[in-house]
Amino acid sequence: MTPESNRLVDAFADAGFPRMPAAALVAVLTSAESRLTAAELAEALDVSPAAVSGAVRYLQTVGMMRRQRAAAGDRRFVYELPEHAWYAASVNNQALYERLASVAETTAASIQESAARERVLDMAGFFRFIQRRIPELLEEWNAQRSPSPET
Repeated sequence: MTPESNRLVDAFADAGFPRMPAAALVAVLTSAESRLTAAELAEALDVSPAAVSGAVRYLQTVGMMRRQRAAAGDRRFVYELPEHAWYAASVNNQALYERLASVAETTAASIQESAARERVLDMAGFFRFIQRRIPELLEEWNAQRSPSPET
C-alpha cells in the first residue's frame, strides 16, 4: 500500500475503526478492480490469512464488504465493496442508534440526580436526532452525487 493509503488506514483507526479491517477496506477500495482474493489481501497487507479472515468477517458484519466466488465453480472467494457501501454502513447503524437511545432513556428514568439524568437524556436525544437525520442525509447525498464512471 502507498503512504497515502496508509494515512487513510490511520484516519479510520483514529476514528475508532479496528486497524486490520481498516487496512483490508482501504486495500480493496484502492485496488484496480475494487476486489481482491484473500491471498491478494494477505500479500498486500503482509499479514496472515487468519488476519485477513477476521478483518473481512468484521467488514461483512458492518455491511462494508461482501464475499463471493471468484468464478463459477472456483473454490476461491473474492472480497469486494458492495454497491453503495457507505450508504449500507450508515443504514446498518440505525438499529444501534435506536438501542443506544432506548437504553439511555430507560437508564435516565432510573437516575435520581437531575444533572446526571439530564446528561443521559441529552445522549439519548443526540442518538434520536442522528437516527432521524441519517435517512434525510442519505437522500440528499444521493440527489447531489454524480453518477460514477462505471455506471
